[in-house]
Amino acid sequence: MVRMNTNNKMAMFYTSILYIFSFFLFMEWLYPLEKITDTRNVTVFIFYAAFCFFLSLFQMKWWISFSLKGIGLLFVINNLYFSQSIFDFLWIKQLIMELGFNLESAILQQWYYLTPTFRSFLFLVLIWLMSYLLHYWVVQMQRMFFFVLLTFIYLTVLDTFTVFDGSISVIRAFIISLAALALANLMKEFNHESLRLTWMKKASAWMIPLIGVIILTTMVGSFVPKPSPQWPDPVPFIYSAAESAGSGSAKGGMKKVGYGEDDSRLGGSFVQDHSPVFTAEVHEAHYWRIETKDVYTGKGWELSANPQYVEQPQGNMELETFSENVQTEELSANIEVDNPSIGKLTYPYGIEHAEEISGVEVTYAFDSVSEAIQTEFPGAPGVLAYEMQYHYPSFAINQLKNSTEEDPRSIKERYTQVPSSLPERVGELAEEVTADYDNRYDKVKAVEGYFSRNGFEYQTTDVPVPEGDDDYVDQFLFESQVGYCDNFSTSMVVMLRTLDIPTRWVKGFTSGDLIENNPSGEPDVYRVTNANAHSWVEVYFPEVGWVPFEPTQGFSNPTEFYAGQEQSGQWTQEESEDTTEDLITEEEEEKQQEKEEEVETAFSQTTDNDGSTGMNGWLYLVVSVIVLTSIALFIYKTRFRWQSRMVSSKLEHTRDPDTFQDAYHYLLKVLKQKGYVKAPDQTLREYADVIDTTFESDEMGRLTSYYERMLYKNEQSNGNMDELTKLWKDLINRIMG
Repeated sequence: MVRMNTNNKMAMFYTSILYIFSFFLFMEWLYPLEKITDTRNVTVFIFYAAFCFFLSLFQMKWWISFSLKGIGLLFVINNLYFSQSIFDFLWIKQLIMELGFNLESAILQQWYYLTPTFRSFLFLVLIWLMSYLLHYWVVQMQRMFFFVLLTFIYLTVLDTFTVFDGSISVIRAFIISLAALALANLMKEFNHESLRLTWMKKASAWMIPLIGVIILTTMVGSFVPKPSPQWPDPVPFIYSAAESAGSGSAKGGMKKVGYGEDDSRLGGSFVQDHSPVFTAEVHEAHYWRIETKDVYTGKGWELSANPQYVEQPQGNMELETFSENVQTEELSANIEVDNPSIGKLTYPYGIEHAEEISGVEVTYAFDSVSEAIQTEFPGAPGVLAYEMQYHYPSFAINQLKNSTEEDPRSIKERYTQVPSSLPERVGELAEEVTADYDNRYDKVKAVEGYFSRNGFEYQTTDVPVPEGDDDYVDQFLFESQVGYCDNFSTSMVVMLRTLDIPTRWVKGFTSGDLIENNPSGEPDVYRVTNANAHSWVEVYFPEVGWVPFEPTQGFSNPTEFYAGQEQSGQWTQEESEDTTEDLITEEEEEKQQEKEEEVETAFSQTTDNDGSTGMNGWLYLVVSVIVLTSIALFIYKTRFRWQSRMVSSKLEHTRDPDTFQDAYHYLLKVLKQKGYVKAPDQTLREYADVIDTTFESDEMGRLTSYYERMLYKNEQSNGNMDELTKLWKDLINRIMG
């Protein structure tokens, strides 16, 4: 009996080792995810897999194992996508709502609506199930070969058809598989022959030969001469195919991202290309313009007339996109061009002068139709470097809202064009979105924010191309609702044109990636690649000119807007910010005034009719002054605490964007009182970074991000108020100590 128990324990021990081998083999399925998918944090999935395999290894009761794995899954989801504590049931409620939405989308086969949270949830469930499945295969059935075979097929396919290099993975999988298969077959033989396992107590009797075989076969496989590949590598072919697909073919196949002149056929997926285009030294990040197009065909964009380039003597540009009464900042920039083949100047808003500084003679020519600046130079220069002077604009919101002049006839005729084949529902949607607004600026902001408020998603793959008589904008607005910048910008232009608002489509590059930050006042350095190619929208305002807007989900308009003018005078941008930061509540002033009146009243009551005061009067006066002064001092010293409670209570009971805006302004006031003063030249985001670093948190950054989206993009979601209230209260508590 004792011998049988010993055999059972040894069998369990070796099957456990076998199960551990299967876990390491399963890890080979997870390691490539960072290379072949958008998964950024594979480590958390590896830890969850280890947790599930560990629980399955010890064969706990099913309800205990189920509960622990479920709690682990919720912990991972909470850590990845939610800011609330895992003990706060609010995030559970949000998770259930999101799961319901995704399940409905899956049932309706609307796969592009599935959120990252739901995808991660499904993947965690898959890991959970794999821990059970492998335990059944390995521990109970003692069959490893099928899983080993699938692993090698998986690795070889990834190595062949993706950028993943599976050389090391295949070697690891070979070593693990050989050891696992040897142990599994040894276990089968002993069970089949009903032999006792006591012989296996001597590990050296079977482990040394096994290790020797593994080392020998691995060395032979690594160093033996191998024949050259019989078939060409398909990955370079795939990339080369993508290289030639960047011109927007009529078939709408996979294209390569980057600047291209042919926009007559928009749509279709593309592959990212991070080849450098130019490097810019600038004091402020901003978009880089190349050209505009004015005729929408239903499939893409064309020019209404052939380009007529006019030489710009000595690099002095005639281009004017906004009027003289727009507030500007005089700036300069140096750019070094890596790809001169574009043949056109990438320039900032407000450009006045460009000069080549690397010794190459460049001729500049401007086309008033597309507003492109063509560059011509002899030969093929190795390096092109430009110095530019420009007046970068800031637009007054008040001026844009009060724009009353009529559009020039030439502007209106040219930039309100839409094809006769445009479906009527596009214009009906534009009317519906802007129905509550009575001025051009608010209508434009309503359309700009429509996409982010209604579930449109930015993606570069599985983007449809309109076929037959299908309209590009109509397909995006009412069918796919997924796409990239061309989809968003073209749709906004067309929607505004149906409202007779002059609008045009603009192409160029975003600010690029910051590669050198110089806080000392020197210009920052940005690297702009083909992946930064972008399109956006410009809207015409009669008294102002062309104003840029950014509808693409995930992108922020770098152009500055400020409050504008009031009847009593002009607000500068700094004055507007100071006004919002210097909020002193009327209640505090009234209470202070009441205290002063009470002191005066007490003094008058202790004074005799002839003006003299008695001993009792003096005593009452002194006591009253001391008491009232103490109360006033206490209230003054604790004013931020009771004001914080008032603001917190208002946030909890009045959950709307206006209340959050007031709470954010109050937060700035508290920080200023505590000594964390915002510098005049410091942006809110930079200030938020300083606060978060000081308090070792991320609350200020997240609150600021929502505040800016609400203020500049008109994003107003009451559903976020619970989370924002908690962030606000947590940060206030940190500040107040």
